[in-house]
Formats: sequence, C-alpha cells, structure tokens
Amino acid sequence: MAMTVPTRELMLKAFETGTVIPAFNIPYLPMMEPVVRALRDSRTFALIQVARLEWEKFGAGGLRPVRDEYEKVKDERFTRLHLDHVPVLDEDGLRVDFEPIIAEALRLGYESVMVDGSRLALEGNIAATARVVEMAHSSGAAVEAELGAVLGHEAGPLPPYDQLFASGGGFTSPDEARRFVEETGLDWLSVAIGNVHGAISGAARRQKKVAARLNIERLDCIRRATSAPLVLHGGTGVQKVCLLEAFSHGIAKINIATAIRQPYEAARADSVEKAQQKVYETVVLLVSDELEIAGSAQTLCQ
Repeated sequence: MAMTVPTRELMLKAFETGTVIPAFNIPYLPMMEPVVRALRDSRTFALIQVARLEWEKFGAGGLRPVRDEYEKVKDERFTRLHLDHVPVLDEDGLRVDFEPIIAEALRLGYESVMVDGSRLALEGNIAATARVVEMAHSSGAAVEAELGAVLGHEAGPLPPYDQLFASGGGFTSPDEARRFVEETGLDWLSVAIGNVHGAISGAARRQKKVAARLNIERLDCIRRATSAPLVLHGGTGVQKVCLLEAFSHGIAKINIATAIRQPYEAARADSVEKAQQKVYETVVLLVSDELEIAGSAQTLCQ
C-alpha cells in the first residue's frame, strides 16, 4: 500500500494530540516480523528502528539487512522505518564516521534518521546535527537528535538511580534546548529527564531495568522552550504513571528496546519461533496495557 502520510506529519500530529508513537528496536532480524504483526493486529502505529550499536554489538546485520527484512513484512498503515542512534562519539568513547552511515540510510529509503552528538559539547552537537539536517531534509527525511545525557549504554555501572534523579545531572537544559532546536532545524528532540537506556554489555544486558521516573516539570519547560515533538529514549521500565503524563506534556515518540529484546534472547534457546511469539505477545501487551495506545493508527493516519 502506498504511503500517504509522512513520518514528520505523523509525529507532529502525535505531539499536538498528546498521544505517542512507539519505536521498536530490532537487534535481531527475526524480531521484525512479530513486531509488525503485533502492530497490525492491534491497529497501532509505530516506527521500526535500528541503532548502530545493534549491528555492531548484536545481530541486526546492518542498514541494508534491516531495510530488506522490513520490506518483506512492512505495512505502512502501521509502520515506518527509522534509523536510531548514530553517535558522533559512541558508548566506548570512540569517534564515529557518522555522515556516511546516515547518507547510506537515506539512499536505502529510511524516512527518518537520528544523529546523536549528545556526548559532545553543545557547539559540537549543534554543528554535527545541523550537517545531518541539511543532508536529510534535502532527501525529504526527518531528523532526530539528542541533547542531555541519557545514560545506560556506557560500560560499567551507573551511579545509584535515586542519586542521578535527585541531582538532575545530565538532564536537558530548556535554554540549551531552545538554542539547539533553533540553530539546527531538527524535527524531533530526544531529551534526558530521568530516563535511562538499557545496559548492552556483559551480564547487565540480561538484568531488569531500574524503575525510572520522569521530571515532568523539566519536560514541560523543554516543551515550552522548543515547541518541537520530544522523544523519550530508554522507555522500558519507566513507571506507567510517568509515561502517561509525559505523553500529554510533549513526548511524541518513545523508544522501546530492552522490553522486547530480553524476552527474545531468553526464549531463542528453545527455538526462534518461540522467541518470535514472545516478542509478539510483549508488543501487544505494551501497546494495549502499558502505553494504552492500541488502535492509534486510526487517529494518527487518517
């Protein structure tokens, strides 16, 4: 079926109506089909996405394998394809040649892309993001970028969560966010307001995530400062009451990775089919009970 509504417009509609678009990461290609099937069966709109670390440290294979697998099962009534985190400095502190990766995604037909310069100083983040905006907008694609420190992907343990939250360390600054959005021309802004990524290294990647909470007052300040759709990374494990409140205060996209990756990894020792069924069941439960957005495609895509 031909695509009728671009991702950028769908995100703006979610932002304006106080709903949310989930974005499901695909670290292993067999996860693609059950995610899309669950979205179709629940009539829910979502993004299918892959981050650089998912072909560097997991089994996604790369931009082209993910795109090819998506093409086999896509249903554009309910899905679009998004490139998640392409860092300028990665989780190991190494410089990444990010522009060719993003250029390849655009050539392959990814309709939106994310550059992550959040580990840079503000000026460097602005410069890297502005370059990607110029590249992507000339191809008709939307751009997501991040400001603030959404921790969790780095090696080694995090500080105690309550200490992190109370200090506000790494939280997105509303004043910096205003400047960042104005000077880059980005489409969506990923913010740090208490959310954390799931661990990706060693035994920690199998552990349950901390029950994070969100600073809604900070989120509201960022929304007023930027008037841009906001994105919540590290959506797995955030307390439901915080999530539902965040959706009415500017969060238009929520990234979900750990919640579907861990059931897949736990079940695949039995069989890939059982692992896929676990992913399907988890996605249906998430959109129906946790996010309360089952049926969202009817609202967003009309």
